[in-house]
Amino acid sequence: MGPGVLSRRGMLAAGSGLALGMTPVAGLAATAEVAEPPRRMVSASQHGVVGDGTTDDTAALQRALDAAFSEAGGFLVIPPGAYKITRSLRVTVNTNVGHRWGIMAHGARLLSAIEDRSNVLEVVCHAYARFLLLEGLDILGTGREGHGIYLECEHKDKALYNFCLRDVVVQSCGGDGCRLIGNVFEGQIVNGYFRKNKGNGATFGHGVRAGILSAIHVFACIFGDNGHHGATLVNGCYDVSFHGCYLLLNGLFGLAAENGCTLLSNCGFENNHEQANGFARGDAGIWLQNFGALIGCTAYSVFNQKALIRAYVVSDLVMVGCTGFGGGRAQGAGLAKLSGKRGASATLVGCNGTVDYLNGFDGIEVGGDGGGVRFGADWQSPNLPRLGEYRLWVDKSGRLRLKQGAPAADDDGTLVGH
Repeated sequence: MGPGVLSRRGMLAAGSGLALGMTPVAGLAATAEVAEPPRRMVSASQHGVVGDGTTDDTAALQRALDAAFSEAGGFLVIPPGAYKITRSLRVTVNTNVGHRWGIMAHGARLLSAIEDRSNVLEVVCHAYARFLLLEGLDILGTGREGHGIYLECEHKDKALYNFCLRDVVVQSCGGDGCRLIGNVFEGQIVNGYFRKNKGNGATFGHGVRAGILSAIHVFACIFGDNGHHGATLVNGCYDVSFHGCYLLLNGLFGLAAENGCTLLSNCGFENNHEQANGFARGDAGIWLQNFGALIGCTAYSVFNQKALIRAYVVSDLVMVGCTGFGGGRAQGAGLAKLSGKRGASATLVGCNGTVDYLNGFDGIEVGGDGGGVRFGADWQSPNLPRLGEYRLWVDKSGRLRLKQGAPAADDDGTLVGH
């Protein structure tokens, strides 16, 4: 890892991890690149799996995992079939891994018969482990297990990174479809399908004990019909980006980001808040606090979703080319409901849909539905129009005022046009 990455993670720790007692990962730069050892290609069929959907394949699959990932790690190939499992499949990483390793399972489905709320597949890391690949895995739960896929590295000086979850499907689990916690970073989730899980479709979070989750990119995934949120960012994390994802019909928000979200691009939010009792009790597709950037995101509703985003802005919110609207009983759905801390900034460029500003908060709108440019009007707004060194605002009597420099009161400056 280069110094730029380490600096970024140091910034992340300083910005959001200190409250959780976290420190940046040290020593990753010292992880030397070494020649890859020969990688074992283990087939689960060599360890007695049956894959008929009835036989309990738990022990055989665990033997295959142990054989593939003991010592330096290799690849496990799970042939097409339906594999009944009755307890968690666990991969514990105690040795540094610097080469590609993982599970390839196109055509294989894990049929959970777990009854004790434990997770279906766990990868728990106590070392430096790079290049994990989980590809083609299909998990079908019954609602009595825990999370479908669980990746954890709760250490400040160990990490699970440069990983990829590709073409994974997780449905009907009792917890989250996918849960990533701790020093889990520089990873991708591509073409995933997380649906009808009782918890969230996916959860991303800093570790509770230690570890900073960051630099996660989620591409072209579906998060739908989950009991809670489609996806959520918890424990202070925010450095997750979603690209071309669709989040729909979830019980609560499509995305809930309690400390902000780095980027959402070309994502769609449709008919979330399935649990709400009617449109009046619904809410937005996205709930966000602190900061965020949205590019080309859309929201549509005919049921309970009321807007694309509801946000409390602490630093900066930028929205470019976003839309929010509705039909049917959601005819009143709009683009955004925004409030925030004094001095925070919201900038909307080329967006369409109603924007409601709450509790005295305001933003800058350029183009979009109304055309032109809309600035803040209150003398204390950070979004006053500026002409060189001069500020313009509208006082409580509805009169336009001008002052060189920032105004100190509502009746400060000079009346314009009087």
